[in-house]
Amino acid sequence: MYQRLFDFLDKHRTISEDDKKVIMEHSAVRNVFEGEVLLMPGQRARELFFICNGILRTMVTNSKGDRFTQFFVKEDHFCTILYSFNDCVPAGEGIEAACNANLIVFTRSGFESICAVLPWFRDLFDGISKRSLMEKIKVRGGLLGEDATTRYQKFRTSHPDIAARVSLTDIASYLEITPQSLSRIRRIAK
Repeated sequence: MYQRLFDFLDKHRTISEDDKKVIMEHSAVRNVFEGEVLLMPGQRARELFFICNGILRTMVTNSKGDRFTQFFVKEDHFCTILYSFNDCVPAGEGIEAACNANLIVFTRSGFESICAVLPWFRDLFDGISKRSLMEKIKVRGGLLGEDATTRYQKFRTSHPDIAARVSLTDIASYLEITPQSLSRIRRIAK
């Protein structure tokens, strides 16, 4: 699984064999199952995930306890609640596996250890995080002001891989529609 991470990082910077060893020494592999909660809202984000295979979702919980998908995060992306991870404060959001996933996990202390030995790692991670956040905001912003059918069509067109692998309930919550409305939209679209 580490090869997937190294291939991804090599797109941004050449990673030496010694650097790869440092990264591997301070991280771990974890397999998670659909629905597994990796971070509950209100907890401090103590882990950073690199997704080798699968999809995670960041979610928010309303006052009734209902969970809503904020973003989907797929392969070759990092996932955490960044402000919580960086500042060691409770997160308002949570993270859950939207389908089975294979992850490389960096604890906060492991991440800091890597950065102490490889000073370039933090800058690389920060740059990747900024680009990823801008991409998520752009996708989410493209759905604003659209009717439910158009939101679903845009989502399905821009993310067919996610649409095929995550539950319709998660997609409905991301699109801010009821699962019943999504079922009706899908029936009509066929």
